[in-house]
Amino acid sequence: MKIKKNDKVIIIAGKDKGKSGLVSLAIPKKDMVVVTGLNLRKKHQKPRKGGEKGQIIDKAMPIHISNVMVSDPDTKKAVRVGKKLVGERFVRISRRSGKEI
Repeated sequence: MKIKKNDKVIIIAGKDKGKSGLVSLAIPKKDMVVVTGLNLRKKHQKPRKGGEKGQIIDKAMPIHISNVMVSDPDTKKAVRVGKKLVGERFVRISRRSGKEI
């Protein structure tokens, strides 16, 4: 999976198309990511203690990685991710600019 936690991503499909945010959780087994503040759903929460009221909260739900792309740090546009050998290890690069992500 080429998208990792704390990557700045742009959503390219769905109701939040064109919006960007940070990845707060990556789920590699399901090929999904959670982007903070995007793909929100209403969750009805029951009261936990006696006398407390129930409430409706907004919760960020997972989105498939095919619907997000990494944002280029320079141009702020969606780019594909490649890898390049630097020294003895691989680093992720932007395919558009060739710079390290």
